[in-house]
Amino acid sequence: MLKLKLDRPLAFFDIEATGTSPRADRMVELCILRIRPDHSQATLTYRLNPGMPIPSETTAIHGITDEDVKDCPRFEQIATEVADFLEGCDLGGFNILRYDIPMLAEEFTRAGIVFITETRRVLDVQRIYHRKEPRDLSAALKFYCGDEHLDAHGAEADVLATIRTFEGQLERYADLPRSMAELDSYCNPQNPTWADQTGKLKWSGRDILINFGKNKGKSLKALLKSDSSFINWMLKSDFPADTRELISNAQKGIWPTPVVATEEV
Repeated sequence: MLKLKLDRPLAFFDIEATGTSPRADRMVELCILRIRPDHSQATLTYRLNPGMPIPSETTAIHGITDEDVKDCPRFEQIATEVADFLEGCDLGGFNILRYDIPMLAEEFTRAGIVFITETRRVLDVQRIYHRKEPRDLSAALKFYCGDEHLDAHGAEADVLATIRTFEGQLERYADLPRSMAELDSYCNPQNPTWADQTGKLKWSGRDILINFGKNKGKSLKALLKSDSSFINWMLKSDFPADTRELISNAQKGIWPTPVVATEEV
């Protein structure tokens, strides 16, 4: 299967979770495929109860619902088994350096198990993909138009190369939208539950919830009263302007009108 010389086991793994924050979110599915140096294989797969609701927008991505996991074990119940399965293994996966390894490490910490990653070598297939297949404008122009971008990083040349690349995309992809309204939805899809452009805040009924970090799922209205330091941090940090404007207006009692009808909490 794997044309790679191994001197210790290599464990490819993938995690599905309630979201993307290692600290605020929880795993709902874990699969590990361990390959030993003799290339024998073993697989460990679990559906997990995260102990928190799975957001509908997350279910739309991985298809796992609250009903699917209501009778599944919590991670702390299987943590020792997972740690034993990964004993002495290097780690492999897609985007695991930024997502799966931090998520797994946080789950182990909450379960009271020390999971050392520093001594494990990591194979991140996404890093190989991005290094071997450049994803800049020069690469796009060559891929879609067969041309070299000789004046790269000159503003006018970059604009012209961008237009040529888009024309090449229109030629290649018959299903690509042809109107700006459709292209906007294609390039910049907006989740209807988001209260701001980047989804740092989301609607739940007529209430706005924080949608990231340690306060994920908490009411903005409640935090305005109970945690002014967090609110001030958001206002002073490098959040998008529309996020900061919404919070600033909320401090003044000015709230936007909900754009979707969702179940109130």
